[in-house]
Amino acid sequence: MTTPFHPTPHDQPHPARARAILRAHPEVKELFGRNPWTALIAVGLVAGQTGLAVWFGQLGGAWWPLAVLVAFAIGAFANHCLYVVIHEATHRLVFRGEAANRAVALLADLPNVVPAAMSFRTLHLLHHAHQGDYTHDADLASEWEARLVGHSFAGKLAWLILFPVFQSLRVLRFKNFRLWNGWSVLNALACLGYMTALVYLAGGGAALYLGLSFLFSIGPHPCGARWIQEHYTTDGAQETMSYYGPVNRVALNVGHHNEHHDFPRVPWHRLPRLRALAPEFYGPLRSHDSYVRLLWQFLTDRRYTLFSRVVRTGDATAEAAGGA
Repeated sequence: MTTPFHPTPHDQPHPARARAILRAHPEVKELFGRNPWTALIAVGLVAGQTGLAVWFGQLGGAWWPLAVLVAFAIGAFANHCLYVVIHEATHRLVFRGEAANRAVALLADLPNVVPAAMSFRTLHLLHHAHQGDYTHDADLASEWEARLVGHSFAGKLAWLILFPVFQSLRVLRFKNFRLWNGWSVLNALACLGYMTALVYLAGGGAALYLGLSFLFSIGPHPCGARWIQEHYTTDGAQETMSYYGPVNRVALNVGHHNEHHDFPRVPWHRLPRLRALAPEFYGPLRSHDSYVRLLWQFLTDRRYTLFSRVVRTGDATAEAAGGA
């Protein structure tokens, strides 16, 4: 029998903790702001991934084992960091203007093969506003998805490999949800144009390298453990977890997830300072320090399923799952 969601009658913990931290440490407001240098990071990563893709295109198909190795060791981290840039732009933490932030997100999305920057923006802001609400939070797996994946090693590994497919299908459960608009069309056209030009100029090896980088950056790779780290739990006592391991150094501190949910106006380079300013709040919280260990635990521990999430009570699906 599949483990059900963890229902809770309580509101999400982040607004209340943020208010308490501000009462104890009003200086936290000084951390609010933006980091325009994030745009230059995006430019450098896009240029680097494009250069590697062209190189593999020139090497030819016989070099595919090397492409797999480089994509796993370098490309996955580069693409994952670009996803974090998109995340920063979503919260308007790069530039002040909305259009400028969207432009940074479009640029960062070019090597990611599947255009997702604009749809991510819509869904992620809903996730912040309605964390754990099955009818609004696309970060929660659909009930059919969780039952299909189950608790087996093979099922959860397949889910990681097909993560973008499952993620895109979740929006089908939302009523009156408009995913496509002018920006998302531009997002799709930009990614399609980039990939078409790259394959035309460099050959199929370029697409192979970027496809592998995309796959590893969000799926069967230590970077893929981030999706487990953020909100999956085996006991339901704490629904958001931070990660303080070495991958933060190449992923713009994205592991500081409790800190980010508490204060979405703090840019990535100041999140460690936020944690240091309020140790009495963040120190007692459980956290992770190894993505490799967490990924293995998720795949092998039968207690971990896609139902291992806290949901707000009052949602009919959550209550039905609780009786599974």
